[in-house]
Amino acid sequence: MPDITRLVLLDHETLRRQFADLDDAQASGRLAAIEAAWKPLAALLDLHAETEEVVFYPELLARGEDAEDETDDAIDDHNKIRDAVRDAAARRPGSDDWWEAVGRARTENSKHIGEEEREALPDMRLHADPATLDELGVRWLEYRAAHERAPDVPTDNKDVDEYIAEHEPQ
Repeated sequence: MPDITRLVLLDHETLRRQFADLDDAQASGRLAAIEAAWKPLAALLDLHAETEEVVFYPELLARGEDAEDETDDAIDDHNKIRDAVRDAAARRPGSDDWWEAVGRARTENSKHIGEEEREALPDMRLHADPATLDELGVRWLEYRAAHERAPDVPTDNKDVDEYIAEHEPQ
């Protein structure tokens, strides 16, 4: 079965590879290659954040030991990543301003996935049984299948306190 923590890690690896592809495109000096590398990367950054917020973090809040702090940090990171992706979309691809926005997305994403791999994922593994991890994995796959090629993935920032209040068990 598809353990959610493994699916999150798979996305992290895909994001790392796609940033490396963007480096290769930049080295080629071809704007078309740069845009072709960035477009799916930007889409995955948004989709990954939203999928975590819909499937992973509500369950972490219900089960994790340090879940509120981890969720607060993750939503804040997601907002910074979204801001950078939106900033890049508002600039001419390949321009200095565009690269600055893309660089912020990369920096925030690297920070986020490192923290998540050290904190939130182990917290979930320690506090959820294998059947729950698999059920969450199925929900992750279902959400992704429904939204992967759709332009309906929400990209608005979330208020961290409202998110936690909405998803934290009472």
